[in-house]
Amino acid sequence: MTRSTGPARLRPALRAPAATRGNALPAGAWWLWALGLATAASRTTNPLLLGLLVGVAGYVVAARRTDAPWARSYGAFIKLGLFVVAVRLVFTVFLGSPLPGTHTLFTVPEVPLPDWAQGVRIGGRVTAEQVVFALYEGAKLATLLICVGAANSLANPARLLKSLPGALYEVGVAVVVAMTFAPNMVADVARLRTARRLRGRPTGGVRAVLQIGLPVLEGALERSVAVAASMDARGYGRTAQVPPAVRRTTHVLTLGGLLGVCAGTYGLLAAQGGVHGLPLLLAGLVAAGAGLRLGGRRTVRTRYRPDRWGLRAWLVAGSGAAVVVLMIWAGAADPEALRPGVLPLTAPVLPLWPAAAVLIGLLPAAVAPLPPSSSDSKEHA
Repeated sequence: MTRSTGPARLRPALRAPAATRGNALPAGAWWLWALGLATAASRTTNPLLLGLLVGVAGYVVAARRTDAPWARSYGAFIKLGLFVVAVRLVFTVFLGSPLPGTHTLFTVPEVPLPDWAQGVRIGGRVTAEQVVFALYEGAKLATLLICVGAANSLANPARLLKSLPGALYEVGVAVVVAMTFAPNMVADVARLRTARRLRGRPTGGVRAVLQIGLPVLEGALERSVAVAASMDARGYGRTAQVPPAVRRTTHVLTLGGLLGVCAGTYGLLAAQGGVHGLPLLLAGLVAAGAGLRLGGRRTVRTRYRPDRWGLRAWLVAGSGAAVVVLMIWAGAADPEALRPGVLPLTAPVLPLWPAAAVLIGLLPAAVAPLPPSSSDSKEHA
């Protein structure tokens, strides 16, 4: 038997391992990565950078998503983003835009309005500047939605529930049950339609929908009863006695921290608020974290196999944070590169350093564990 040496021996060690229950990334790491990309998208209207962000998110989703029901939601978010862009264009064409322009594309018949509706216009002249501005703004919002869809496709909602603090346990259970209800219902509909097709029965029409809907609702009711029974068996809703002083301190810290998070987030999203927005955001997160930790004392529960943040999880979350920090720095150094001009109308240019910063978001495609389907296909290839 020959012993491999050199690069042939190092190549397996550099590969990402196959995902198991023990080394799967925490759901919070995926959400931090996706929120980092979404925050970076909110800092720019450059369509080339926005397209690059969508490409980065799509590549990571294609490389690391599983066959779970929630992993199929990414396509729906892409369609939602395209719908948002279309709605933004329709509003611009028919309701006008405060942005002036000199390059007239066409004119829509204008509806006369009374004097009390001054400033509101229905129809009129549509310019290229207005359409391009609407495309830029719609593309930014669509990119935000697509980044959130990437987190929904990659993060397991049940594992996300385990990462929540004790103070948000009840709310987290309600959210997870709501998030898993729709994918299970879609899977039931697909299963019943396949069964009817195999039996030679029609799958379209009102009668078929009614015949499929009854078993789907019955299955949803059975799952609801099973979830309620399992929650009751696990002591869901039981609370411990907490002193009044601790409760008041918890409320003050949580409310103040959330206000700080809102003010800091607004500062980060604003064009000139990156300097004071980050300190407010960090202070709010610290205060809210302290309040949630104190509030968790009233919840009597234990965690089975808590998620551990290893090196790969920190690399995934850190890549999203790096994209945000570098994009904020690029916006302060060269704001015109991130926001191409509309008046006068100029062609967007792909800036080098912001594009390189966005490409850091591809790191999860290399370091995150491989999903079972991907690893099996690689072995058989």
